[in-house]
Order: sequence, then structure tokens, then C-alpha cells
Amino acid sequence: MKDDPAAQEPEERGPAPGLRERKKQARREALIDAAQRLVQEHGLDGVTVDAICAEAGVSTRTFFNYFDSKDGAVLGHGPWVLDAEVARAFAAGGPTGRLSSDLGHLVTGLVGRQGIGRRRVALAMQIARSEPRLLGRQVMQMEQHHQQVAAVVGERLGTDPGSPRAEMLSLVVLTLTRAAYVRWDADGGHGEVRDAVPQVLAELRDLIRDD
Repeated sequence: MKDDPAAQEPEERGPAPGLRERKKQARREALIDAAQRLVQEHGLDGVTVDAICAEAGVSTRTFFNYFDSKDGAVLGHGPWVLDAEVARAFAAGGPTGRLSSDLGHLVTGLVGRQGIGRRRVALAMQIARSEPRLLGRQVMQMEQHHQQVAAVVGERLGTDPGSPRAEMLSLVVLTLTRAAYVRWDADGGHGEVRDAVPQVLAELRDLIRDD
């Protein structure tokens, strides 16, 4: 199969980059849809990257421009970068100036970056429950996020990212991020994942206050 021409087209000028990004997003979603559909039908071990590519109509070379493995495609995991505006606001002491509230804003920013749609997120979580390896992949993904979050938290606190307090707070952020997805899924996947953040924050505060 020939490489998808859109994956090799030269950089365009003017308004064209917007179109280019939309095409890339559509291709990414097509790969996720193909991976999830095939894994539902055949199980994770019964699906190959080649099969996903054939289903989505792209080459394996194009596939690896978006995902590092079939596991990543099923979960919709692409390269993860902490939103620059959210990071800057938090590191600078905002947006409210109260650390506990600002941690909530950081978590909301993290879950709000999910760009594959509610249906794909819900399906990824459903498949992961029946495929232990995918659950492990999700844990690994969260650990990869840890360093970026710790760096921002350390900047906010004026300490080394590896300091005990920065380490604790960055782990709290990642745990709350994961908890928001779990709560959203448990509530039927309605609305946006960020809608679950206030509830998990309230549950954490109740737990801390509990004698």
C-alpha cells in the first residue's frame, strides 16, 4: 500500500494549516475507530497493526506517525503535551491564587485536552476493562505524564520537581485526572469528562476531613 499522500504533503501557507490539522485529526480518529472496532470483534491479541491500517485505508508508515503501537491506537493515546496556557497560569500562581482550587483547574485542563470524542473515550475504557494489558498501558501513560506535571508543580512551589511536596501534589493531580475519567465512565459517559472534576475534588476533600 502506498503511503497516504496527506501524510507527506508539503507545508501549506495561509489558512491551509487549519485544513491540514483537520485532515490529520480525521486520520487519527479513523485509526482509533478501526483499532477499537477490530479489537471488539477479535480481541487485542487477534488484531495487528497491518489489519488496523487496512481497515482505516492507510499505510503502516502513516500509522506510526500517530501511534507507537496498536495498544495506543485502541486507547487513543498519541503524544501528550501539557497545555502551555494551563501550565503557565498554574506555574505563575493562577488562576485563583489558591493552591487547592488551582490544582482543580490543572486537572480540568488535563481532562479537557481529550480530543477524540466522548464515544471513543468511553469505548476505550470499556475495552480496557476486558484487556488487562491496556489497563497497564494506561498506568504507564499516566507515569509518563508525571514528569511534565511535576515540573509545573515544582515551578509553582519554587522547589525542585523531585521534592517531597512537589512529588505529592503532582501525584494528586494525576490521580484526580484518572478519577475524573473513572467517575465520568461510571456515570454513563454523559457530558464532558471535566464535568466530573468537581465531584472527585469534593470526594477527596471529604476523605481528608474524615476522622
